[in-house]
Amino acid sequence: MKIMDQEYENILVPVDGSAQAEMALRKAIAVANRNGAHIDLLNVIDTRAMSYNFAGMSDGSIAYQLVDKAKEYLQSLLEQAKQDGFENLDIHIRLGNPKTVISFDFPRDHSNDLIMMGASGMSRLQRAMVGSVTSFVKRNAAIDVLVVRTDLQARPEE
Repeated sequence: MKIMDQEYENILVPVDGSAQAEMALRKAIAVANRNGAHIDLLNVIDTRAMSYNFAGMSDGSIAYQLVDKAKEYLQSLLEQAKQDGFENLDIHIRLGNPKTVISFDFPRDHSNDLIMMGASGMSRLQRAMVGSVTSFVKRNAAIDVLVVRTDLQARPEE
């Protein structure tokens, strides 16, 4: 008997541009292929960072630029997934606090039954200052959370 007989249908994969997040996406695609599942690929733009005025730019201008960059990034991940033969994937961008969007809001709105995410996309200093999103999600999400620490061959990310 397998340890995990749970079948997942709708997997949330939050990405932030880090190697760990992209490793989680590759593993999520493998899980989705085995389960016939859908993947929601999510990038959350932290609106708390927009409260600062960067070189006279308005909050709206900053938000527009961040959303534009997020679209390009997610589109590149979508294209790579398609090249690898996986097409049951939608991309999403949300503005807000990544911790609460990933833990509560997005899974509720999209009926996700699993969150697969990298161990950490931040440096040690960033984690010390703002806290780890992954740690928060693990403690607070109402659905299963799988923290990906290894690649498809079960090797740690280098």
